Amino acid sequence: MNTPHPTAEPAAIARAERRAETRQRLAEAAYDLLVIGGGILGTSVTWHAAQSGLRVAMVDAGDFAGATSSASSKLVHGGLRYLQTGAVRLVAENHHERRVLAKDVAPHLVNPLTFYLPVYEGGPHGAAKLGAGVFAYSALSAFGDGVGRVVSPKKAAATVPALRTEGLKAVAVYGDHQMNDARVAVMTVRAAAEAGATVLNHAEVTGLRKTAGRVTGAELRDRLDGTEFGVNARLVLNATGPWVDRLRLMEDPGAEPSVRLSKGVHLVMRRVAPWPVALATPVDKYRITFALPWEDQLLLGTTDETYEGDPGEVAPTEADIAQILDEAGHSVRDEQLDRDLMTYAFAGLRVLPGGPGGVAKAKRETVVTEGAGGMLSVAGGKWTTYRHIGRTVLRKLAKLPGGPLGAEMEPVSDLVRRVPLPGVAVPNAVAHRLLADPELGELLGPATAAHLAGHYGSLALDVAELARQDRALGERVHPDSPEIMAQLVYARDREWAETPDDVLRRRTTLTVRGLDTPEVREKVERVLGTGV
Repeated sequence: MNTPHPTAEPAAIARAERRAETRQRLAEAAYDLLVIGGGILGTSVTWHAAQSGLRVAMVDAGDFAGATSSASSKLVHGGLRYLQTGAVRLVAENHHERRVLAKDVAPHLVNPLTFYLPVYEGGPHGAAKLGAGVFAYSALSAFGDGVGRVVSPKKAAATVPALRTEGLKAVAVYGDHQMNDARVAVMTVRAAAEAGATVLNHAEVTGLRKTAGRVTGAELRDRLDGTEFGVNARLVLNATGPWVDRLRLMEDPGAEPSVRLSKGVHLVMRRVAPWPVALATPVDKYRITFALPWEDQLLLGTTDETYEGDPGEVAPTEADIAQILDEAGHSVRDEQLDRDLMTYAFAGLRVLPGGPGGVAKAKRETVVTEGAGGMLSVAGGKWTTYRHIGRTVLRKLAKLPGGPLGAEMEPVSDLVRRVPLPGVAVPNAVAHRLLADPELGELLGPATAAHLAGHYGSLALDVAELARQDRALGERVHPDSPEIMAQLVYARDREWAETPDDVLRRRTTLTVRGLDTPEVREKVERVLGTGV
């Protein structure tokens, strides 16, 4: 792909033309399925629907995975805590999906991670119980990540110097995986588009189209330039996450609430010592606080509190930050918890089934409802099983009364279950190839090569080629980060990045590293053509 060093005016014109072309396609075509919402559920359903042969469109009022779906704990896990409720089959299913993602679908984006579960005097669980639990947990994954076991405090502290050892009786050890949720989302959107889906972010629904009382499309407004347009579809899927009930009220003003929201906050800290494993420390019988190595930083969290405000205004509070630091202090030494080490804090909303009781004890399950106008609403999902949820929703669509889509779809059972995401590759091999190239190896260096390989897979070669063609694009965006200018251009031209936040927070790791400086933001605006 030939991309000249960008200036504001050509970049802005090109972006506007691409969006206008997409809006025209959306307005002129008759779609089988319109998916509203580009988070975990929306991207998965769109991907699977396009694979099944449907003519599908997906829109989001913000960026793809711009809300809760990029505010997760970044884990792909089997759900160790589900064992205490006896949900053995659920854990086994989660393990299956986790290992398929890590081995076949996204080995370039999903990475193995060892977990330490410390057992302290007076804690909610004993060493024998947790030891048996992690053994059973690893058995349910056919010991694919080793055998769950218990190690001594001395051995654990040798691996994690910042581990608090006062009162530490033992440490249970098990294996799971982690990922960059925003990058998985972007790659899923790309997979859906390559399968034939039409996608547009920053396009908000202002109303629903109806024919004889049935929802048959939506009215939209482009948030970037105010253009209004509409989309016709035989079926509309509401996958708007925390906003799911708001869209249901557009369909039926008398619709009762179907979900409740739980606020989860995370902190990103600079590391002061090696941190090769994750800590998962029980806070009480139901909750665990995490200390996870992530993007060369340390990720702490999370909270689990009822939220009743505007989903668009959810944000970390001083009380949230204090709670996370306090709970992390159960197992993390004070020198790693200095407030000055915090580079970023973010908040998301879990969408949970409605009902009584505290949100910490609520079931984490997908809620599917059909409205009076035939719109299907789906809410509640997690990255580990997002492919499975997409297939499940597709089966539901195929079985709707009247068969609006059934005749058009390939049977869901016939879908290839292990279709990889774009860029599938072994990251180490991609990094080696980049460094073995005399020109690119010198230009990029080991840190950037490894970073590109772990966030783009084989597509890192396309990003690097931009830097080969224009060496200015091989410069680092910030000296303390491995990201290079070519990634900004690639995000703009190939990954639907429209705003600085799209680039800084979700296409790159600059924001989470605390490097979203005025100078860096100016560079991004210049590439996007949004600067002065």
